[in-house]
Amino acid sequence: MAPGPDPAPGCGPPPVVLVAHGSRDPRAAEATRALARAVEAARPGTAVLPSWLDHTAPDPAAVLRALAAAGHTRAVLVPLLLTAAHHRRVDIPAAVAAARETAPELAVRVTAVLGPADGPVDARLLAGLRRRLAEAEPGGFDALVLAAAGTRDARARASVGRVAAALAADLRVPCTVSYASAAPPTADVAVARLRAAGARRVAVAAYFLAPGLFYDGVVAAAGGAGAVAVSGPLTDAPELAELVLRRADPGERW
Repeated sequence: MAPGPDPAPGCGPPPVVLVAHGSRDPRAAEATRALARAVEAARPGTAVLPSWLDHTAPDPAAVLRALAAAGHTRAVLVPLLLTAAHHRRVDIPAAVAAARETAPELAVRVTAVLGPADGPVDARLLAGLRRRLAEAEPGGFDALVLAAAGTRDARARASVGRVAAALAADLRVPCTVSYASAAPPTADVAVARLRAAGARRVAVAAYFLAPGLFYDGVVAAAGGAGAVAVSGPLTDAPELAELVLRRADPGERW
């Protein structure tokens, strides 16, 4: 169903457009759709529309054009990204610019990513990671690996490190970072190092929003290295839906 117009110019909550990276794995797209449904359920009356930068349609520019054609004058775009790397700095602004070439009347506010860019780690993100860990390993663990997708961007990697430090302080266990691509160490190496240092029960917290090739690789590598559990991706965790709404808060300045 096409999105309807704003209740009145400048009034009512603007539509929220979620922008995911995209994957050839159909589970990833379904995870994004599930999150969109969870966000809508958490704030009735707000239209929440998923989009993808690659592999899955529609792309964010197409969604924004459709909103403008339906009479909307405002939209909030929330990047479903855990680091502020290339996709946030380049791809998303390019998509907004492409949409506004044919819909210049549409005001688009792009929010911060879901992970910590320069500020502190949001408590909702930590709570979602704790939820998934408790689901995967209710028996507890004495060391933790935060497994992320990976990036060559040093600032983005530093933000992942801040999440690991926050989890370590929160759970009172050592926590180190691993990456599925672009940077060392891999999950199996990180697990092996913690075990060699004396940890007996090493768990892995998946710093992923959706399942896919990288997540499957982390599960296989960590299991092979002796991890007691790998948590599931955040997908539609209630805390993640709350974080999306926090980013999309219409009280923020346009």
